Amino acid sequence: MEKKQGFFEKLKKGLSKTGGGLFASLFSGDERIDADFYDELEEAMIVADMGMATAGTLLEALKNAVSEQKLKTRTEAREALAGILAGCMRPERAFLPEGEPAVLLIVGVNGVGKTTSIGKMAAHYKSEGRKPMMAAADTFRAAAAEQLSVWAERAGVPIIKHGEGADPAAVVFDAIASFKAKGCDLLLCDTAGRVHNKKIRRVIARELPGMHTEVLLVLDATTGQNAIAQARVFGESAGLTGVVLTKLDGTAKGGMTVAIKQELGLSVRFVGVGEGIDDLQPFDADAFARALIGA
Repeated sequence: MEKKQGFFEKLKKGLSKTGGGLFASLFSGDERIDADFYDELEEAMIVADMGMATAGTLLEALKNAVSEQKLKTRTEAREALAGILAGCMRPERAFLPEGEPAVLLIVGVNGVGKTTSIGKMAAHYKSEGRKPMMAAADTFRAAAAEQLSVWAERAGVPIIKHGEGADPAAVVFDAIASFKAKGCDLLLCDTAGRVHNKKIRRVIARELPGMHTEVLLVLDATTGQNAIAQARVFGESAGLTGVVLTKLDGTAKGGMTVAIKQELGLSVRFVGVGEGIDDLQPFDADAFARALIGA
């Protein structure tokens, strides 16, 4: 609980440019819910990179809530908005089946924090009592396997890797053999690009038939709406099931988290707010919504 509370404080601090900056003036001083309030709120949502369509949808939902619940003050409206935001971002299904083995394929362009996120996820799941293993299948980016090895050591998790330029699918094949032999229950695979990902998926389907598999796209929150465009490209070929959002600390574009779910139908599964090994945690829609608007 203490660890979770500490992460929430980091989340609040990380989103302060969004919640404390963009939304703070809306909910301080003047408490009247009038046309100016809605105009300013819509502008804040757009500047926070929620996108025009998402901002419009949220605004209509808030207006309906204000009318139906007979809300009188902006403070009451903020509470209602926090609930609406959380509802928009909350996943429809649980992420990983509890107690069941699973594979996580992690995809994303260079520079978004993909390898680092894998290391932090491995550490998180080990702390939860699972037995994770890493597969360093991004064999074409210089030093990717070495970087992942450093995180494996920090997390105390086994890793399977080949030399630079090796066949990514061969790395995953060997990792699956070791995964079975060591009795691990979670295989986290770094990946090397869309063409190779299809080969990796075929290996997993053949060697681990019926295994629950998630494909997570790592996105850099500081890129805002550009990250949405990136997700569309990956979604066309990668069979994405969720998103990992990194670098939320210090960005004023935290609103793109809402847009990811609204525009792409993808649930955010992890969020990162720092460099530490514990600074990537499972996404909590309610906590995030409150931090986002400074509630």
